[in-house]
Amino acid sequence: MVEKYDVVVGIPSYNESKTIRHVTEVAGKGLSKYFPDVRSIIVNCDNNSPDDTKGAFLSAETSVPKKYISTPEGVKGKGNNFWNLFNFCRDVDAKITIVVDADLRSIEPEWIKYLGYPIQDGYDYVTPFYSRHQFDGTITNHLCYPLVFSLTGLDIRQPIGGEFAFSPKLCSYWLEQPWNDMIRQYGIDIFMSLNALFGGFKVCQAGLGRKVHNASSPKLGAMFEEVVYTLYSTIITNRSKWMEAWLRPDSKTLWQTEINQVECYGLKEMQEPQSIDINILKLKRDCRAEYETYHDLVKWYLSPYGYQEVSDIFSMDRYDMDIMLWSQIVYSFLYLFYRGTETSRREIINALKPLYFARSLSFDYQTWRYSIAFAEQEIKRDAMAFLSQKPYLLGLYLGEKNRTSMISTIAR
Repeated sequence: MVEKYDVVVGIPSYNESKTIRHVTEVAGKGLSKYFPDVRSIIVNCDNNSPDDTKGAFLSAETSVPKKYISTPEGVKGKGNNFWNLFNFCRDVDAKITIVVDADLRSIEPEWIKYLGYPIQDGYDYVTPFYSRHQFDGTITNHLCYPLVFSLTGLDIRQPIGGEFAFSPKLCSYWLEQPWNDMIRQYGIDIFMSLNALFGGFKVCQAGLGRKVHNASSPKLGAMFEEVVYTLYSTIITNRSKWMEAWLRPDSKTLWQTEINQVECYGLKEMQEPQSIDINILKLKRDCRAEYETYHDLVKWYLSPYGYQEVSDIFSMDRYDMDIMLWSQIVYSFLYLFYRGTETSRREIINALKPLYFARSLSFDYQTWRYSIAFAEQEIKRDAMAFLSQKPYLLGLYLGEKNRTSMISTIAR
């Protein structure tokens, strides 16, 4: 007989032996303090880490039980860890599941309360709200957040944050969705958030203060490809849901959709984020290398105007890609992705890489000398710019519909 648990704390990992013990012990304190009268367990879902993450996890001193689950040897991927976690939660009839990253250094016992209590109060999905340096979370800042903001009408600041909580109903819903190789890797976070939002589940945020972890510069390898592929494909799969608001007769205007503020539990004030230094010269070299590698694809998929603007940026070594150009690029590539074959979809993501890098660099130049609060305001303004450009995306879809109608009429 499978033992049942009311609250599960999941910690996905790969080679996190240096930090997972601390995260586990703090999570254990949070469970003991804020869920003292229920059955709880901490589960490490690992990718058979060669650095003995398992040993570090199991050696953590906690008053609640722990369980180690691993993918088979040679099978990696964050999404595969979550597949194991979701199935475990379903098997033990978990009422509340809380997830925290294994590399956290800022976790506090109260995080377990802030993330878990909203599920107890009837929410299905809790996303984190915390301060992060503007150089951290670049895929979130320049792609995931503005697209979620503009297409769902919800101000979810960290749609791919590593800390969240969910209900059993949402867990079952995720398991019922089709899973591909991208979702089984780094695409899992945006897969979860978008399916929760488009699936009509009750969502809120949890103020956690700040996130201090093993931050890194913009990534352009497998992580970028897996996140963006899942981001685009999930948006496309649910396009009828985010287009309905535009097309309803009672819609106030095509130029703006009302943004709904999401209730936030936990801490109400942001804290000073961790300090992050970047090597701007190295980032520029990497960006240029990506552009040279994918130049032909960039030229093929960009509009003539967009290509000329991008060419000027690289030829003059002047990183000033403005938000209106960037939002049009993201939307036009989303539409091309929708129309594309599997081969062209991979090409579109590769073409987007140097452009995303150029936008990140432009933002860094714009904000590096100012406060974190100013940078955060700029990120919000960028999301509003995406919102203002929604009619451009709508025009691409309606243009295709009109072309199809005209062709059918001519054929008759």
